[in-house]
Amino acid sequence: MTLIQLAQVVLATGVSVVAGCLIVLYVVQKAITKPFPVIKRRKEEQHFLDPIAIKNVDFPTIENAPSVDLSVIVPAYNEEQRLPSMMEECLNFLEEKSKDASFTYEVIVVSDGSSDGTVSLALKYSKRFTANKLRVLELIDNRGKGGAVRLGMLSARGRYLLFADADGATKFSDYAKLEQSIRSVATDWQSDAIVVGSRAHLEKEAIATRSFFRTFLMHGFHFLVWLFAVRSIRDTQCGFKLLTRSAAHKLFKNLHVERWAFDVELLYMAERLKIPISEVSVNWKEIEGSKLTPVWSWLQMGVDLFLIWFRYTIGAWQLYDENKEHTS
Repeated sequence: MTLIQLAQVVLATGVSVVAGCLIVLYVVQKAITKPFPVIKRRKEEQHFLDPIAIKNVDFPTIENAPSVDLSVIVPAYNEEQRLPSMMEECLNFLEEKSKDASFTYEVIVVSDGSSDGTVSLALKYSKRFTANKLRVLELIDNRGKGGAVRLGMLSARGRYLLFADADGATKFSDYAKLEQSIRSVATDWQSDAIVVGSRAHLEKEAIATRSFFRTFLMHGFHFLVWLFAVRSIRDTQCGFKLLTRSAAHKLFKNLHVERWAFDVELLYMAERLKIPISEVSVNWKEIEGSKLTPVWSWLQMGVDLFLIWFRYTIGAWQLYDENKEHTS
């Protein structure tokens, strides 16, 4: 057998193995995967504590008509140390903006099964600013960042909804850029639109300060995102995204991924639904204390990226039918 013949045999064997694996994966995914997400929420997670009246109050739902201009969703898992800085900057900005009586807001801190003092800290801010402006959604179990953001979104009152990381890596004053962009795309909150805060303009600086290995992982992840999911946005992972209420309702009802890659599925669905997406450069700095483990988390996200593409491609996941109810 010649070398060329051997290479052909190896290639054919490899193709057969890959094809066989994909067939098995197809059968397994079609058998065990539900086409629509089942959004579970415990009874205790359906209300928030008013620390002034000292009573529990039921959260509204995104199905209700909006009653404030902006809802800010802050997912927080054991963020007792990093949350105060972000809260001070966020609330100072919003309070200044709300001096114009035409602007109203709420902040929803979603404690994602925290075991430290995150909840008690957030409740102090709720007492200081009132529960009308700051509410704490305490999840009993850790859902993952995507799961926390989703439940916060589904509990919000805003015409526009922003989710922002608890570490304060993005300057909150950059909200003005996102607001201007979304109003140029969407006529009102009943239209569909997303504006994504982006760190793409900072990529050269990031490469200069990171190790070769982390830079390799970053580029590898960006390539996988482009290959399997999102091609219209350069930075899918920046935790600073603004949505109209209509877009948030459609997308978070559909969201399956509850871990780090939820941003990718969100934008993947938006592209499929032809929801307008724009990308706006924001100021950003790396904050110590990230919950993301460089190697393991990136591997998890790589697997999630492939499964997002594969499940939607084979129809194991489908987009939500407004005429049916899939929550429990």
